[in-house]
Amino acid sequence: MIETDRLILRPWRETDAGALFKHASHPDIGPIAGWLPHTSIENSLEIIRTVFSAPETYAVVLKGADEPVGCCGIMLSTGSHNAELKQREAEIGYWIGRTYWGQGLIPEAVKALLARCFNDLRLDAVWCGYYEGNTRSKRVCEKSGFKFHHTNKDIVSPLGDKRTEHFCLMTKEDYQRLTATASLPDQEQS
Repeated sequence: MIETDRLILRPWRETDAGALFKHASHPDIGPIAGWLPHTSIENSLEIIRTVFSAPETYAVVLKGADEPVGCCGIMLSTGSHNAELKQREAEIGYWIGRTYWGQGLIPEAVKALLARCFNDLRLDAVWCGYYEGNTRSKRVCEKSGFKFHHTNKDIVSPLGDKRTEHFCLMTKEDYQRLTATASLPDQEQS
């Protein structure tokens, strides 16, 4: 479990299937990230049992509530991922229910995942990708301190269509600079 100012990132539970379906069935959520909207609570339960049971996959839960509003995770070089990962690299993925867009919750979750990647898992680099047109995901990458690395065109998404995907990277050195700058008092940052 990982705690931030406003969030708890915890493993998914089978009892989360209803909440997952509520958010993941919305047509604005899955397709822009490359997956189909969930079709039933049973479909969401199956995703919890399979995809969301992977190590380092977290339900995004608002503090004071016990209902997930999104998902985030770290896909290590040994797992499934979109970027061509090397040893000691990972990719961060995320989504959040439409009701919660624009509140800065996913950048907050990504910041916590980056700390986990570099401080606990001792990784050398972390990737983050987004499909062309997914401006919200692009903004999360920018806010989180990732740097654009490259673009792959004509990638076949999990939905079977061809897309352009942009990949951003944060190295351990980038992270150390970012956290050193963030820890300076305001007057020293100017």
